[in-house]
Amino acid sequence: MSYSVDANVLLYASDRSSPLHEQASDFLSKRAADQETRFCLAWPTIMAYLRISTHPKIFEAPLEPAEAEKNIDSLLRLPQVELLSEDDRLWQTYQRMASELPIRGNLVSDAHLAALLLHHGVKTLYTRDRDFLQFTFLEVLNPFATPVSPAA
Repeated sequence: MSYSVDANVLLYASDRSSPLHEQASDFLSKRAADQETRFCLAWPTIMAYLRISTHPKIFEAPLEPAEAEKNIDSLLRLPQVELLSEDDRLWQTYQRMASELPIRGNLVSDAHLAALLLHHGVKTLYTRDRDFLQFTFLEVLNPFATPVSPAA
């Protein structure tokens, strides 16, 4: 079994002014403690996190780039974390998805992440972004809707 998280989960965990900060931090620490389950981080998620968490017009107290990088590094050092990357066949996966769903505008970046997850066999995504519900192969779970146990 494997899962991934969208950038919004990482961002809430870093944004101390967010009402979801504590829940996001607790969620990540409990899920990250589960060494039996593969935790997949995708490059689009990491880059979105770095872009938004350091942006002074988005975060009330933006992170310094080194701090944001340290947060990602601490996740990547966990033994059960796998970094998901593109390869030459990702385009075919993306096109197959796009043939089933019109992908345009803001949905393109979500589709990029969804295609990476599909390509790597990851079927569970924790996010607050309801747009991911359009990708029927994904089990989209809101980590803030109900308490999540480490083995969930």
